Amino acid sequence: MKTITYDPKYAKQFKELNLEWLEHFFVVEPHDEEVLGNPEKYIINPGGNIFFVKDGDRILATVALMKMEEGIFELTKMAVSPEARGKNIGQKLMRFALDYAKQQGWKKLIIYSNRKLENAIHIYKKFGFEEIPIEKNNPYGRGDIKMKLELS
Repeated sequence: MKTITYDPKYAKQFKELNLEWLEHFFVVEPHDEEVLGNPEKYIINPGGNIFFVKDGDRILATVALMKMEEGIFELTKMAVSPEARGKNIGQKLMRFALDYAKQQGWKKLIIYSNRKLENAIHIYKKFGFEEIPIEKNNPYGRGDIKMKLELS
């Protein structure tokens, strides 16, 4: 297994992995459709990145770092394929993304999530994310928790 950075040939896997968990737990919102349908426009071109865990020819997991403002990025669209869950792949990918963000000299990471995703919230807290007030007009209808991690 290895962690790789975004290549347009993986856009389909990025979308499919995320649609799987969104459809399972929630509904796919317009903001999701926009970002998943055009990751170059919404994530890559503004200065963010997308990472994948690859095992042979299979993409097992993904996470994106999407620019919100200078030095502040949203850790978003983190997904692990159902067959790869429970193997700490998500935690390894999280560590990779955090190390990358620190190497870039970014100041802060933000996460929007939902308390229903207890395992995800547990992992975020394990990596040092702290809950902060969530704004009323957050980008996700399902968002009921906002977390931050100060990097510098």
